[in-house]
Amino acid sequence: MINKFITYSITFFILILGLKSFAQQDPQYTQYMYNMSVLNPAYATDDSSLINLGLIYRSQWVGSVGAPTTGTLFAHTKFTNRLEGGLSIIHDQIGDVVKQTNAYVDFAYVIPTGDNSKLSFGVKAGATFFSTDFNGFVYSDPLPDPAFAENLSRTFPNIGAGLYYFTDQYYLGFSAPNLLESKHLDEDSGIVTEGSENIHLFFTGGYVFNLNDKLKLKPAFMAKQVSGAPIAVDFTANVLINNKVEFGASYRFDDSVSALANLAVSPTLRIGYAYDYTVSNLGRFNSGTHEVFLLFDISKLGKGYDKSPRFF
Repeated sequence: MINKFITYSITFFILILGLKSFAQQDPQYTQYMYNMSVLNPAYATDDSSLINLGLIYRSQWVGSVGAPTTGTLFAHTKFTNRLEGGLSIIHDQIGDVVKQTNAYVDFAYVIPTGDNSKLSFGVKAGATFFSTDFNGFVYSDPLPDPAFAENLSRTFPNIGAGLYYFTDQYYLGFSAPNLLESKHLDEDSGIVTEGSENIHLFFTGGYVFNLNDKLKLKPAFMAKQVSGAPIAVDFTANVLINNKVEFGASYRFDDSVSALANLAVSPTLRIGYAYDYTVSNLGRFNSGTHEVFLLFDISKLGKGYDKSPRFF
């Protein structure tokens, strides 16, 4: 079955990546396993009784000048036996200068590949709203760069694609959330000031080991590749106790180590927190990164929620 997944993946992404494509810098997440629909439009839950809602806020490199922040809202549900989808809104901000908001609608088509396994093909479409405000910006050079002399306000259409193979115990995903070219800056007074950003590829996976009736081990990984930069790899291991309390640790190669924890406040609400400690040279200029999330599982039937918790 894995061979089929690999074959479908290669065929699908050769067709997609045949385009000359560039995209916005995609946001970073530590608790990515609870944010899969944002990273991969093929994400599927195979649960027709629920609407999954989520909020994530990330404050990165706290204490540094112009530290970035990211706020994310997402919703996901099953429409028919084979069709799932939802929406996502991601707002990125770098200080008070650069703001970017992505709004997308996702659709995933799910195909059974075995008694307990399924393969999902997903696409997303939407727009990116990009703006800059250099008023009051302090320049280190006596004469400001012409590329930063004009405030911008632009809107870019975009699409994304993904694959998602899953069972009750594990998943594998491959995605490119943004595919279309977007030029933030153009030629100005004969000086080339064009700014466009390369496509990001995500490879994700996770597994649930049932150690006993009350204890589960949940390893996961995320690899991100973009042209011109080394591959970024996250490894995470969480322990879930009584399907209520979860804690763990994560390591992002040559970047950070993280502590994660979340709690099921009720059968329909889970809250979580992660702290990243920067181990690269950037650690000298910040006091770490904070990330919090809220996950809601809303019953479509109005009868409450009594199933096992969302593992991914």
